[in-house]
Amino acid sequence: MDDAQSPKVPAHELVYRRLREMILCGELEPGQAVTIQGLVQELDAGMTPVREAIRRLTAENALEFLGNRRVCVPVLRADDIEELAFARLALEPQLAIWAAEKITPEAILELEAIDQEVNRAIDRGDVRSYLIQNYRFHATLYAASEARTTVALADTLWLRMGPSLRVMGGRFGTATLDDKHADAIAALRRKDATGVGAAIYADIAQGFDQIRSSMS
Repeated sequence: MDDAQSPKVPAHELVYRRLREMILCGELEPGQAVTIQGLVQELDAGMTPVREAIRRLTAENALEFLGNRRVCVPVLRADDIEELAFARLALEPQLAIWAAEKITPEAILELEAIDQEVNRAIDRGDVRSYLIQNYRFHATLYAASEARTTVALADTLWLRMGPSLRVMGGRFGTATLDDKHADAIAALRRKDATGVGAAIYADIAQGFDQIRSSMS
């Protein structure tokens, strides 16, 4: 990561970002217990920054303590999935609408480039890369809204979803990981904020339909 090259980023922040990325990309499977010492070795970091990262991620409901110095990514139940679907469908289309009203041509070009990476990951069957680039697409779009509080809330919801998406992709492959990014980009170019919101709503709803199918 580029952050590792910057002396301005504290060690505890780097460890937090790396562990967060592992969760977001499903490198830690739901219910998989890992020891704090194991994470120290995996992240090549000190005990104190790892404990601080775990504390922060536990507060974000991305990790939970199991006792005996072990943590795990929570296993999502059907009720959890429905609650997350409700929250994401309420927040993210609105973020997309706000973003459409402020986004620059340069940011639209960036979204197009990211979506090409998403498509390449799908073609390669690379679930991890897909999850990274799909997250980047949404995060980049929402950042254009400049709605920092709502963006932070949406980001926390993504942390809860990453491991389950990785499991789904592992079971069914990337062929099922379709999206509505092209529709969102086309609407951005038309300056159609309502259309962008509708595309993102459809994108999220489609993803949850796939998750429900994988759980049945």
